[in-house]
Amino acid sequence: MQPASEKPLIAIACGGTGGHLFPGLAVAAELRRRECDVLLLVSPKEVDQQAVRAVRDVLVTTLPAIALQGNLFTFARASLTSYQAAKKLFTLRPPRAVLAMGGFTSAPPVLAGKQFGAKTFLHESNTIPGRANRWLAHVVDEAFVGFPQAAHRLWIQRHAVTGTPVRGQFAPADAASCRMALGLDTQRPTLVITGGSQGATGLNDLVLASLPELTTRHPELQFLHLTGANDVDKARTAFGVDSGQRSTVCRAIVQPFLTEMELALGAATLVISRAGASSLAELAAMRVPAILVPLPTSADDHQAHNARAFADTGAARMLNQRTTSPVQFTALVSELLTNAAARVQMQGALAQWHQSSAAADIAERILRACGLPFAARNEEEEAAWQPPARFAKSVKHHSLEGGSASSVTLQSAIP
Repeated sequence: MQPASEKPLIAIACGGTGGHLFPGLAVAAELRRRECDVLLLVSPKEVDQQAVRAVRDVLVTTLPAIALQGNLFTFARASLTSYQAAKKLFTLRPPRAVLAMGGFTSAPPVLAGKQFGAKTFLHESNTIPGRANRWLAHVVDEAFVGFPQAAHRLWIQRHAVTGTPVRGQFAPADAASCRMALGLDTQRPTLVITGGSQGATGLNDLVLASLPELTTRHPELQFLHLTGANDVDKARTAFGVDSGQRSTVCRAIVQPFLTEMELALGAATLVISRAGASSLAELAAMRVPAILVPLPTSADDHQAHNARAFADTGAARMLNQRTTSPVQFTALVSELLTNAAARVQMQGALAQWHQSSAAADIAERILRACGLPFAARNEEEEAAWQPPARFAKSVKHHSLEGGSASSVTLQSAIP
């Protein structure tokens, strides 16, 4: 194999939410299999920092989080600071390409990459493109989209419908094995509730209000409730979960976040979920029946559009958080828990939404555009790979999160 210093470097800006980060990790894995070094540019948010702790064989650098809400001056300062930090990183080693996975945090690295002659790309996973990607579409060389209808809203000629990448561990799994790994009963039906990487208070409240009736109707039902950090104590109280994770109400595990989401989905008889595109892609990959409760305040109501696309094809059921009562919620959950044929039909419909080659297709299109070979390594070569040496040079920037500036050190991972 060629020395690490001679490998092409591809930067992936994928911070801010799990919906940006996890598809980026899937593409990173495919690029690594194709003899590339990969630099992940993430935000300081806890969801990013927690997820990348387990990442191996890629380089990780933190850039300031950027949000358009609120003070435009703060937004502009954060964007400029991130752009300058990215330029300083790329001066040390210019990337051959920069891929933006969505959100305003990904915009400055794309602009910085263009200053070094890098090919630039974006991925839009939702039916309704976000504002950052709508703007970046005028700048990048090519766009990749998860839903066909998104391409028409980006106003870019060069695009490809790739689907949304999912990590390799998201595949149909044995429910009993997943339940055992999580400490659940292997034989009981399992309801998994997840609001995505940052939790969902409205969804949590709907579930907790329905809990007495659900446990009465289905005393055999067990729960895995992933609440997000803000609602974990409230949910544990409702479930009667003590410090040892034992519930006095029913068999339940309540956690703020679970890194091994493939185990949670694999354990599920039914999932209650938001409708972010990354979550939907993981549900489709694992063929898990779900009730989708879109976030009512999502930008341009994109989660409702995502959920409706799945519901219209029979791949999921959809509920409106603002108009659904606990009685209605309980009735639909009960219907699907007791109707195995309906769940099987949903699993069949989910298959059409899973594009197993999404990450590989994106990696290959990036490398082809850069004039680089794009064949994947075999498993023996992958096992033999060693990460490049890190150097200790640090880059200073100012974090503007929450409107206050404080000095932060970026530990570079460029060989």
